[in-house]
Amino acid sequence: MRPPARQSIRTRLLLLALIPLGVVLPLMLLAMAYWGGDYFDRILKTKVRSELAIAHGYFERVSEGVGRSLSSLADSQRLAHALRGSGSGAEASVAQLLDSVKQSQKLDFLHFYAVDREIPTSRQHAVIDAALAGKSSTSSELFSADELRAISPQLAERARTPLLATPNAKPEKREVETRGLVIHAASPVLNAEGRLLGILEGGVLLNKNLEFIDHLNSIVYPEGALPFGSTGTTTLFLDDVRVATNVRLFGETRAIGTRVSAAVHTAVLGEGKTWLDRAFVVSDWYVSAYQPLLNSQQQRIGMLYVGFLEGPFSSVRKQVILGIAGLFAIAMLIAGIFAAFWARRVFKPIERMHATMHAIENGQPEARVGPIETADELAIVATHFDRLLDQLQAQTDSLKRWGDSLDSKVAERTAALEQAVADLKQAQSQLVKNEKLAAIGQLTAGLAHEINNPIAVIQGNLDVLRDILGPAAEPATPEIRLIHEQVQRIRLIVAKLLQFARPQDYVGYLEAVRPQQLIQDSLVLVQHLLKSGRIAIEQQIDSTRQISCNKNEVQQVLINLLVNAIQAMPDGGVLGIGVEEWDESEMPVGICLHVSDGGPGVGEAELERLFEPFFTAKKPGGNGLGLWVSKTLIERYGGRLSVQNLAGKGACFTVWLRCEPLE
Repeated sequence: MRPPARQSIRTRLLLLALIPLGVVLPLMLLAMAYWGGDYFDRILKTKVRSELAIAHGYFERVSEGVGRSLSSLADSQRLAHALRGSGSGAEASVAQLLDSVKQSQKLDFLHFYAVDREIPTSRQHAVIDAALAGKSSTSSELFSADELRAISPQLAERARTPLLATPNAKPEKREVETRGLVIHAASPVLNAEGRLLGILEGGVLLNKNLEFIDHLNSIVYPEGALPFGSTGTTTLFLDDVRVATNVRLFGETRAIGTRVSAAVHTAVLGEGKTWLDRAFVVSDWYVSAYQPLLNSQQQRIGMLYVGFLEGPFSSVRKQVILGIAGLFAIAMLIAGIFAAFWARRVFKPIERMHATMHAIENGQPEARVGPIETADELAIVATHFDRLLDQLQAQTDSLKRWGDSLDSKVAERTAALEQAVADLKQAQSQLVKNEKLAAIGQLTAGLAHEINNPIAVIQGNLDVLRDILGPAAEPATPEIRLIHEQVQRIRLIVAKLLQFARPQDYVGYLEAVRPQQLIQDSLVLVQHLLKSGRIAIEQQIDSTRQISCNKNEVQQVLINLLVNAIQAMPDGGVLGIGVEEWDESEMPVGICLHVSDGGPGVGEAELERLFEPFFTAKKPGGNGLGLWVSKTLIERYGGRLSVQNLAGKGACFTVWLRCEPLE
């Protein structure tokens, strides 16, 4: 029988040789993945930083180009010639010239304001103030909807952008963005003597300027600039809203109106930092770079963004790591195969000895190593091993014979001892039971004697009182009758105690009893406890069967259960009483009477001992006989008494009573 490979010496020695390689190679792989991944991430961040520099440079060149266009026009002879005219002809000539320049320079607006005319207050920006001071200036500015509308209603409409719900964005109450992000420029217009004649104001609205953003994207990410199928994107933000972008929301729809994530908003617009890290852009992760855009007052009014899809680069990195891991696994496999092949001849004798020992342990004492092909030290060891096994087998056979004889004698003695122990336990149990019953008998006899005497006095004096009062006792007739009934009940209880002490002296009187009447009579007797304890009663009677029993005995059990339930709810609660039919094998047997409370329930340790005599469950004033007596009474009729904890809280006692008691 060949032992499992995990127990062989060959496996252990092979593991000893291969484990260092198996530990070192994965550690090298983890180090390569960690450091290589970190280096790869830094390369991606460096790349996106350079792309952001290109985008920012192009944006600055466009801004400077707008400023140069206005400066060139302000210094041109064409404008000077048009301004030397007079009247409406001069204004038409200036307007024609401005319109021509606006179209050629792709400006969204271009205006000339003469110094002898008041410049609209809506046009008061820093670049205009600089132009009035004789200096050309260009900056990025935010224009309100009214400013754009004053320039051109079309510009105001183009700037209007509904805000779209964006995952991870900062909460925003606005539903639409009406402001415009404008490259704003102004230049002074001077005459030959250097006197200020007016200013030229012009600019480009960047909102939804797809031509500008697509050209910017083609400069930053020309064809073939990104490997592995990644795509680059560029975006202009007004505050945190995308107003010009080539990021797609779905299909060919651009993500204009979506907003940047809250983390980027805090870092770039809140703290003025440049973001160089991965970021979630609309619907995917990008290696991203965000740079704040400043106006002439150095206030952050938006952002310039460039980035490319991270997924293709991450896939390539995973493929490289998996490829290296695969090479390591192949190297381990080849090394293991060669090591196992060359070590087989060396370990084969040892494995045969190991297999022999394993077979002997599994009940094959005749197993031996046998002859070994090689004539080396291991063959000599195997021969000595077989000789020792033969000697051991002979000694084992002798010991087995002695052991069988000893086992038979021990088995006989053990059986006799077990029977003696069982008899002793039974005798002890019967002795304890007899002692408890004897104690109950003595206690019951004493109680009966002590109670009957004052009961007789009460009965006698009650009769004397009724005779003395005569007709004057008529108003108290119900109370006197109730006293008689309770005195009679006390006598019955004393009789029942004597019945438990000497059951052979008593025979129960059976009668047909309806459970509804039994419940109502019992509730009357505990009415004072219900009122003082603020207890509500819920009844559910689902059976009209009658039971044959001694009414007083069953009523004693029911009252005991009701009192226990009331005592379990010192702060008030709901006392549940229910009756349902007891059927077995679709045949009527009797009824089940339930008494439930809303108290804390019965502890797990108390459930097993609850019906034992003298077990009180730490109830004040209890003697531990109530439930035991009740259980004994019910079992006389062939029924049973059980308890279980309810799902919410509280406990439920169930009395199983047969319609006809068993003999």
